[in-house]
Amino acid sequence: MIETILNDKQLFFGILGIIFLLSVVALAPVIAPQNPYNYGPDILNEIGENGHLLGTNKMGQDIFSMIIYGARTSLQVAVISALISGLIGIIIGGIAGFFGGIVDEILSEIINVFMMLPTFFLILLIISLFGNSIYNVMIVIGLTTWPRNAKLMRGEALSLRERTFVKAATAMGENKPQLLFKYIIPNGIFPVIANTTVGMANAILTEASLSFLGLGDPNIISWGQMIYEGKSYLTSAWWIAFFAGIAIVITVTIFYLLGDGLNHVMNPKHSVGKGV
Repeated sequence: MIETILNDKQLFFGILGIIFLLSVVALAPVIAPQNPYNYGPDILNEIGENGHLLGTNKMGQDIFSMIIYGARTSLQVAVISALISGLIGIIIGGIAGFFGGIVDEILSEIINVFMMLPTFFLILLIISLFGNSIYNVMIVIGLTTWPRNAKLMRGEALSLRERTFVKAATAMGENKPQLLFKYIIPNGIFPVIANTTVGMANAILTEASLSFLGLGDPNIISWGQMIYEGKSYLTSAWWIAFFAGIAIVITVTIFYLLGDGLNHVMNPKHSVGKGV
């Protein structure tokens, strides 16, 4: 396992990046020099001024502390929305591919309908109607991004249901739900895991986009919200938006590296191609 990780540079750097992000989130109260929710007298301080490593914003909040706590928001959105998307996609795709026939036709049409929908505008509509709390944002992102996972799981289920071990389990008297949850899903979940990891990066971008448009949760620290608030000060206090943007780029890159690396390791076709 360790050798596999070391041999794939993308997976290796992705894992290092995730460890770094988790460390920042876990140690946020220790790393952050100030409470990012507190307003101070140092308004629009430049980098390093009055002990503020990355300066302050118009309300006197420490930018470095906001970046640290913003990582919590981004990871929370990424993990929860991806879990929702992954679970829905695995169950619907698994059922469609394994049962086949009319069940597959109906579920495939539902998947296709959701894939044709303009996802981001649908998210905007739902957030506008039901509120912009962080929980609504996470749930909506998860509920609108599952079709890709369902497509992947369906393809795996179509292949796995013809395998010898599944037919042997059928001959031994195991019913369809047992076959689905004991053999099909556990053996077909790997491409979904890789895709879900990439989906975490997209979830972070979506939440940042919503916050930038003023549709994020105003009660939390968000990198997108920092960019939104800093865009009016780009010529006089560029650091407000700049470092939040850098944080988004780095975090999204880490998740893309991890997802691509997992795809390399878990995709047999890729492994065969590398071996040839």
